[in-house]
Amino acid sequence: MDELVYGLYIIAVALFIYGLMGLTQPRTAVRGNKIAAAGMALAVVATLIEIRATSNWTLIIAGLVVGVALGIPPALRTKMTAIPQLVALFNGVGGGTVALIAWAEFLETDRFTGLDPAHGLVVPVVVASLLASIIGSISFWGSVVAFSKLQGLLPGRPISLGRLQQPVNILVLLAAVAVAVVIGVGAASTGVNPWWFPVILVVSGVLGLMVVLPIGGADMPVVISLLNALTGLSAAAAGLALNNVAMMVAGMIVGASGSILTKLMANAMNRSIPAIVAGGFGGGAAASQESTGDRTVRSTSAADVAIQLAYANQVIVVPGYGLAVAQAQLAVKDVAKLLESRGVEVKYAIHPVAGRMPGHMNVLLAEADVSYDAMKDMDDINGEFARTDVAMVIGANDVTNPAARTDPNSPIHGMPVLNVDEAKSVIVLKRSMSSGFAGIENQLFYEPQTSMLFGDAKKSVSDVMEQLKAL
Repeated sequence: MDELVYGLYIIAVALFIYGLMGLTQPRTAVRGNKIAAAGMALAVVATLIEIRATSNWTLIIAGLVVGVALGIPPALRTKMTAIPQLVALFNGVGGGTVALIAWAEFLETDRFTGLDPAHGLVVPVVVASLLASIIGSISFWGSVVAFSKLQGLLPGRPISLGRLQQPVNILVLLAAVAVAVVIGVGAASTGVNPWWFPVILVVSGVLGLMVVLPIGGADMPVVISLLNALTGLSAAAAGLALNNVAMMVAGMIVGASGSILTKLMANAMNRSIPAIVAGGFGGGAAASQESTGDRTVRSTSAADVAIQLAYANQVIVVPGYGLAVAQAQLAVKDVAKLLESRGVEVKYAIHPVAGRMPGHMNVLLAEADVSYDAMKDMDDINGEFARTDVAMVIGANDVTNPAARTDPNSPIHGMPVLNVDEAKSVIVLKRSMSSGFAGIENQLFYEPQTSMLFGDAKKSVSDVMEQLKAL
């Protein structure tokens, strides 16, 4: 029977890896997700076979029913604009579940167990449980804060203790390590003391809150990716404690891929991961009209925009979170389709951190059946702006700010941005002159070739569509 179980685990792991490979491209993402889900289903079946003789089937079935009841309805009903919140919430549930599993396994353990001690490869269950509980608890409470900020339950601005923030975080971390050492030493000498474990869950939870609260909205995409990596690492540690191969490998895959993605996104913002974790950047505060000085903001109309688009050779659409909020992706696709029927080439410029989670804009555009070939990454599209007639920015802000290249005093200086200001004409669709997540003015709005079309993005795009039809 062991051979059957491990054989199923190997197949499940292969499906995890193959599914993850599919997630690297929008065209194959759906298929990759289904393949990985099939692998997870197979891993669950293998685990049930492995524990068949010692299982409380009533609790297992009840857990499956509750999980399905709580998981499927939100996934079906959540709007595309709220997907980042859903990802943060589901990720937090995963981390919290791992912490509780580690607690349960800890209570079942009264000695160190592992591989053959003669080979020096002892794997203490207590140590693995402690790691899983600490990381899982941090991930859970950090994800709760991320969800609350994205949902508007908490302010998007940094919430910190100022200069005391980092010293307090370090003290809380040291407290978590100290409690873990006390538990580990006590378990090795006098046996497991069940009363200490809730303490480490509480201390780790406080650390998760203290780390994410000072992080502003500008860094939220990176935070979601980082918390996802932490959940994967906690799952790997819990798998080590449970001696479950599928859980170990799946956790390591999620932890590794999440870590790589976090690093790539941090690079895309020209910020280090320690600087992001330190927080204090990205308040999302509105910029006042008075702060514009003598600079001129040029307003335009749907009719003028339609004329510019109709007589362009190439148009680049730059989507941002404002497009998601207005749910304007279908209207944008309709405009693009009409332009393409008139011989205008339409492309979409995707910044790595546009929106509120990795790949947010790709998901939105894919929902509107935008061709994957038309979606261009920043590195591939930046050279195109100089020969583009019209760049239409819909809800994007910080990722189009030329101050990142030209102003050494700007907080985002050095951050790679889309070279929208190089286009012959720039049209920005926004409700107001408010700033983006970084809380700073966008220099692009005052460039001589930029015109602002104020209003709800979906309505503005629909008005442009009507004007195009009339030409």
